[in-house]
This record gives sequence, C-alpha cells and structure tokens, in this order.
Amino acid sequence: MKMRVSAVQFELKDVESFESFREQVVHYVRNASEYGAKFVLFPEFVTTPLLAIGDTTGRGQPVAKLAEYTEEYKALFSGLAREYGVYIIGGTHVTQAGDRIRNTAFLFAPDGRVWTQDKLHITPTEREEWNVSPGEGVEVFETEYGKIGLLTCYDIEFPEIVRIVRAKGADVIFCPSCTDDRHGFYRVRYCCHARAVENQVYIVTTGTVGSLRRVDFMRANYGQAAVIAPNDIPFPPRGILAEGEINEDMLITADLDLSLLEDVRKAGSVTTWRDRRTDLYTDWP
Repeated sequence: MKMRVSAVQFELKDVESFESFREQVVHYVRNASEYGAKFVLFPEFVTTPLLAIGDTTGRGQPVAKLAEYTEEYKALFSGLAREYGVYIIGGTHVTQAGDRIRNTAFLFAPDGRVWTQDKLHITPTEREEWNVSPGEGVEVFETEYGKIGLLTCYDIEFPEIVRIVRAKGADVIFCPSCTDDRHGFYRVRYCCHARAVENQVYIVTTGTVGSLRRVDFMRANYGQAAVIAPNDIPFPPRGILAEGEINEDMLITADLDLSLLEDVRKAGSVTTWRDRRTDLYTDWP
C-alpha cells in the first residue's frame, strides 16, 4: 500500500476576517491536490490568526475566543476534504470542553467523517498563559490506506505515547507542531526521528512559519515540514523522504510505501519493534 502525503509550512499572518483565513487554507489544499496528495497536514495552532479579528489592543483576542470559530473551521476543512477527495489533518484548533479548553487535532475524511485527538502533553506556556487542559486518551484512526495516529508537537517528545499508538496499529503518525525558536523546533524534530527509529513508522510533521504581530505568544515561529522514515536500507540514509526550506511559506510532498515498514520490521538491519524487551518493561505496550 502506498500513500502520497503533503505537509504545509503555513505562514501565520494577521487576518481581518475568517474569509481571509479561508482563502489561504484553500490555496494550500488546491496546491496539494495538484500533486495528487491523499493526505494533507496543517500545523498546530493553525487558526490563531483569527485572534487578530476585532482586536484593538495589539495583543490579540483571548485564546478561548477561537472556540467560537469551531463550526466554521470544521465546515471549511470538511468541505475541502470532500471536494478534493483527500484526508486533511487540519492542524490543531482550540476547542471548548465544558469549562475547559483543549488543543485539538482534527482529521477530516473525504466521506465527511471527522475525528479528533486532543493534545495530551501540555507545554508550560499553553498551561500557564492560555489555561489549556490536556486530553484524556489516545486513539488511532482507520483510513482506506491503513491506520494513522495524530500526536501534536510536545506529544512526540514522550516515547511511551508513541509506543501505544504503534501498538494500536498505526504505521504513520502525523505530528502538527508550532515552535517559536530553534531550540523548540529541533527538540521536536529530533524526537520525530527517534520515534521513527524506535517504532519503525513514518512520521509526517510540519510547523508554523511567519509571525502574528497582533497576537501575544505567536509573534515568532520557526518551522519546517518533513516526512521522516526509519533509518534502514530501503529508506534514505538520513531518514528524510522530503523536507521544506526552514521558515518558508511552502508545501512538501512525498510517497510512503507501507510495505517497506513490514519488510524492515521482519528482516531489517535492526528490528527495533520486534526486539522490545517487554519482559523487562511490562507496563509498556
């Protein structure tokens, strides 16, 4: 089974209306569809430009305001998934869950289905400045191309949760991200490579680029998209199938051959998934 994936280095910029945001999203999806992509990944906090709408302080609306755009956000991405016949990981969007807000990744299917995965590990800034609450469980999602996982940014830095997603059958993990400097970017990027090696899976990741001049905590972004493979003979030596130019407004595309994952799990130079010592760490999957 093969699947073509695209990842968007989404340029954040202040907008005056939801329509301006819509036009930017439509552009990227059309671009990916021209390359025949079946999955399109947007970055974490992709809807934060909407916080500039109606703001008079120069600091942006409160982050909880984003939850008011949830239905418009879902209609936009779900409509594009149906129109272009693609699966879209719509980055993440801030949602309301009772009296709590969550950082939620959305997966939109071409048949109209919508799945969500809340971010599980919350960074200090999200928790202390925006009062974001963590999700309470992790799932994998069955697509016509196989099972995939959605783990957002900081989540990928925790090997236990990636083990669980792989144990549930995911062969591809999509990791939308948002980092403001080199330290954060490379922390996430290096962990993506480690998780690909440990679990013999593909990781598709991307981040925000550009800046929001009127939204606090989103004024700087440092990002790059990449499609990452295990480091074994069927794949490129550096484990990179495709990557973008750092901090550029662009899209990357690559083909994933899922049969190669099964080959290396059975008879690769190393067989890290098969060789887990679960007799020593019995509380891991």
